[in-house]
Amino acid sequence: MDLTRFSLREYVELMDKLGQLAAPAPDGLDLERTVELVSYSSKEVVPGTLFICKGAHFKVDYLADAAKRGAFAYASENTYSGIDLPCILVKDMRQVLAPLAVKYYNAPSQKLKVIGITGTKGKSSTAYYLKYILDELLVPQGKSCGVISSIDTWDGVERFESHLTTPEPLELQKHFAHAVASGMEYLVMEVSSQALKYHRTLGTRFAVSAFLNIGADHISPIEHPDFEDYFHSKQKIFAQADFSCVNLDCDHGDEALAAAQSACGTVHTFSRHNPAANVYGHDVRKIGDDILFQVDAAQLSGQYRLTMPGLFNVDNALAAIAVCQGLNIPQKAVLDGLSKARVPGRMEVYSNASGDVAAIVDYAHNRMSFETLFRSVQQEYPGRRIVTVFGCPGKKAFDRRRDLGEVSGQYSDLVVLTEEDSGEEDTVSICKEIATHVACTCEIQPNRGEAIRQAVLSCHQPSVILITGKGAETRQKRGLEYIDTPSDVEYAQAFLRELDARRD
Repeated sequence: MDLTRFSLREYVELMDKLGQLAAPAPDGLDLERTVELVSYSSKEVVPGTLFICKGAHFKVDYLADAAKRGAFAYASENTYSGIDLPCILVKDMRQVLAPLAVKYYNAPSQKLKVIGITGTKGKSSTAYYLKYILDELLVPQGKSCGVISSIDTWDGVERFESHLTTPEPLELQKHFAHAVASGMEYLVMEVSSQALKYHRTLGTRFAVSAFLNIGADHISPIEHPDFEDYFHSKQKIFAQADFSCVNLDCDHGDEALAAAQSACGTVHTFSRHNPAANVYGHDVRKIGDDILFQVDAAQLSGQYRLTMPGLFNVDNALAAIAVCQGLNIPQKAVLDGLSKARVPGRMEVYSNASGDVAAIVDYAHNRMSFETLFRSVQQEYPGRRIVTVFGCPGKKAFDRRRDLGEVSGQYSDLVVLTEEDSGEEDTVSICKEIATHVACTCEIQPNRGEAIRQAVLSCHQPSVILITGKGAETRQKRGLEYIDTPSDVEYAQAFLRELDARRD
């Protein structure tokens, strides 16, 4: 990347302008020196680095290593003795870091149409629907749409499986800069409540923001203390957008719409129940494996087709259409993109040879997405036995353990609880906590592969197995590390074959 470099003085002046300097710049600080890199990873440090001290797991050893590698100053909320580097003391690193990242990477979101999507459920599917649509428009020009999601990231330079829904500020702005350098015109991304609350996207310009829905999630002492904080954090996206799209059908939709209208000049609405919406979807029906629906939306009016399962995906498609309406995307690209759209690890359906056992791999991981998934499965697979395999992550979203236990127990005949990014918590302890809320037959198998195998081989009658929470991911968080594992897709396919072999 060909980036303009700035002097340390310009970074210090930025922090001062933000009101974030906790003390005057120290004596001996070479303010005229060019900053070659802004980084919080000591392994990346090169001579001329401004090093950032951040994070719950920060150690002074990282700063010492950065000094040895050539950092010439550090920014921190604390000074550290024994380190021969001048310290730029700041009040709140979270408020400082994103503006520093935006400056270092030359404000790349100003040169790119970034589409930001937030909501409790449906972010990934909507992001991929938009990517398919925009690829239909761009591929004939030799281009593609970038994506930053909880599934994977593609920025024109890097492509990899994601760990965070929304990256930390330096990584986020780097992806934007890669997209600009690669000649990308559009990049669609998921924007989490945590990213908005803790200012990861501060300074990012969204050409469009989309608000899908809101339900209680991520409520914990280390995330959002209550629903009001969660909802308020989601609404922050509106102030950063040129125009916004809001779902009129969601809970608190009127409040979300009012917030969008107050913060953003132009707002487009979408709905399946309100004909006054800018994008109104109706006459939803299933024909074979396809879902057809009618849309009233000015130049984008017409009949649309989804070939991806899940009746609830019509809501995500309407969100994508609303975004495209605001961006003046040609209807052919919207029609063709939606008809081809697939989302890795979302509503992926696999069946055994006789078709009486279907395994659905999906990322559903909160109460809202669980309830929506189960209702859709009851409609699409009436009368079948339902088996559900899932877990809950460690040290976050503690309410999910109750919520997912209650919902799965209400709709399932059998629940198998297992590992799901337990991190620094014990998997069996998490499963036992969930199990106290499960009303149906419940088993605990901490090995995820074996849990899926047990669920599949338990099927002696027509059944649907819901394998949720991990999708197509190929890693599990154990402790502080991510360990390579087979994906739920691989497990499901292998054990369905084993089921057929046993029957033969």
